[in-house]
Amino acid sequence: QDRAGAMATTAAVLIALGSLFGHADLARADDAKPGDEIAIEAISKTRIAYVLTGVPGDDSISRAGLEGLTRFLVEKTALEPGAPAGVDISKDELSFYPLIYWPIDPAAPMPSQAAIARIDAYMQQGGTVLFDTRDQFANGIGADSTSPATERLRDILGNLNVPPLEPVPSDHVLTKSFFILPEFPGRFAGSPLWVEASLDASNAENRPVRTGDGVSPIMITANDFAGAWAVDENGDPLLPTVPADPMQRVYALRAGVNIMMYMLTGNYKSDQVHVPILLERLGQ
Repeated sequence: QDRAGAMATTAAVLIALGSLFGHADLARADDAKPGDEIAIEAISKTRIAYVLTGVPGDDSISRAGLEGLTRFLVEKTALEPGAPAGVDISKDELSFYPLIYWPIDPAAPMPSQAAIARIDAYMQQGGTVLFDTRDQFANGIGADSTSPATERLRDILGNLNVPPLEPVPSDHVLTKSFFILPEFPGRFAGSPLWVEASLDASNAENRPVRTGDGVSPIMITANDFAGAWAVDENGDPLLPTVPADPMQRVYALRAGVNIMMYMLTGNYKSDQVHVPILLERLGQ
């Protein structure tokens, strides 16, 4: 009788578990929501995003530029990014993208406070925004700059939690994350690439190779990266560089590769300098 009771109990448990798992399947099916397929597609491959400004010319160059950079990444690295994504910062999910390229155009509507708050949250949670004023031959981003694009950028940054910035130092991981690069030109050359300042930026002369950095949540240039990267359907450049130097475009594409590798791997290049010391301590 005890055995019969145990079997009955076991049967009851199995029935209960079957019922539970059945409901779990239903729950999983019910959890599917409109837009899930888009989300799955967005995270299935690394994708670079660009801000939809509402200015058709800007948006088309941004897309063509990121398509050109994507082609170059596939050609030169093991990374195979998905198609670039245009994002509406007021409503689209931003966390899918490690990097968002934002061309600044004073003709575009000023983003709402809610949209800027979403960008701020994205940056605080590990994403990076690359702001491009594209005004290297207007005034740049110096203290005395008055170009309309720079003024708009200042308005946007005034509502963000922006860390102290500095031009990329010669020892920064961005200069060696893939290619060795002393500077970061785009369609224009001469503007520095600004990133989050290191803790010891005041001691630049004696600063060691940077090893403790996380990834900068913000980058700023005036060199028009997307303009240099932009290609047509045949892969031919859409816009000339200034000055018209074919190698400047190559260096601009290499800059894009370094930025992407930095975004995806952080400070691993800087960490390599410690390998000999670690091996020595381990008696290798």
